Amino acid sequence: MSKNKAVGYKGAYGYQRRRDGEGRSCVRFRCSLTNTILDVLHQRPGWVEVKEDGEWDFNWCDVGWLRENFDHTYMEEHVRICHFRNHYELTRKNLLVKNLKRYRKTLDREAGRLEAAKCDFFPRTFELPSEYHLFVEEFKRSPGNIWIMKPVARSQGKGIFLFRKLKDIMEWKKDGIRFEEQKEEAQVESHVAQRYIENPYLINGRKFDLRVYVLVTSYLPLKAWLYRDGFARFSNTRFSLSSIDDQYVHLTNVAVQKTAPDYDPEKGCKWQMQQLRRYLTAKHGRETVEALFNGIYNIFIRSLQSVQKVIINDKHCFELYGYDILLDQDLKPWLLEVNASPSLTASSQEDYELKYRLLEDTLHVVDMEGCLTGREKQVGGFDLMWNDGPVYREDVSLEALGSTYQIANTHLGCVNDRKKQLQQLLKPHPGQKRI
Repeated sequence: MSKNKAVGYKGAYGYQRRRDGEGRSCVRFRCSLTNTILDVLHQRPGWVEVKEDGEWDFNWCDVGWLRENFDHTYMEEHVRICHFRNHYELTRKNLLVKNLKRYRKTLDREAGRLEAAKCDFFPRTFELPSEYHLFVEEFKRSPGNIWIMKPVARSQGKGIFLFRKLKDIMEWKKDGIRFEEQKEEAQVESHVAQRYIENPYLINGRKFDLRVYVLVTSYLPLKAWLYRDGFARFSNTRFSLSSIDDQYVHLTNVAVQKTAPDYDPEKGCKWQMQQLRRYLTAKHGRETVEALFNGIYNIFIRSLQSVQKVIINDKHCFELYGYDILLDQDLKPWLLEVNASPSLTASSQEDYELKYRLLEDTLHVVDMEGCLTGREKQVGGFDLMWNDGPVYREDVSLEALGSTYQIANTHLGCVNDRKKQLQQLLKPHPGQKRI
């Protein structure tokens, strides 16, 4: 029995839901962040924040708390937490590439080259210092190409730089030798050296990447949802390869761009995903854009499948990932990285509203209140794209061909009809905030 004298009863999935002394539904939550997610949790009807020493049903924690406490915390059946135990298999840059390479080899062996080629969506990548000599071999095959160096476990563009010459990374060569000779004593921070995509797709002369949200509620079986909204993050300076030292040209992270001397906080440097899709459709046609977004969908599924057997699945866990995707001038999508803790701090009012809706719908899918049946294909702005196999939309008729075909149940950058959908899906609770 918890300290607020809540009593349990069976919800739609059979777990114990809580009610307070007056019979109202009650979810006790903890949150280690003080940005948009805390606002959403405070506004959710029947949800009550507890202090550090209080019992909780839902915990939106940071990965540091997870690392220190997960193995020592007993969690009842109904409890939910916002990370998988070894999330880093997908979200650390070196492990992501390691798992993708292994998965590609498995596909090549078991399904053939054509299937394996569907994993060719990440640039040539090496971990330094441990793969320094392999990297040098690849570097010498294509002299003059630009490479980008990234710390494996940092975010917001910290520690990233571009280089063309081996002399620019001599310290990694020295560290690499020391690393091989004294592995047990090495304290070298790992980096990845990655082929820089020198021909990015530009809009108004500026480089951009996409931030897309994928929610995974289970790895065994794999169950993944794709959010309809997202955004393109633009650089503040026109693209050029003449200066590889200018972060405002090459890095699209908002944390970097907002420090530019001419950055306009009111205007920001983002486009909503719907705006980007409309722009691309007007310029390249619907068929081309459909093929592009199918390619992005392929990235989500293949990357999740690459870690499906190594992620420690736990019924208490879910994870909201922030995928970073870059388009080249041929409209080929490239996976840059996957974030376990995508920024939930808003850079503008429009950004705040997007993230607020995203997080509200995340809680709808996690469904602590037990409102769902488990058979839904859409919950708010989330569309179920994989449920132990591909999820399809209703059959689409090709009248000209007199046939039908199935397409993936994804609507990235399409109209987000979440308000109407939620009104149909969820029965309103007394005092519930308007969606």
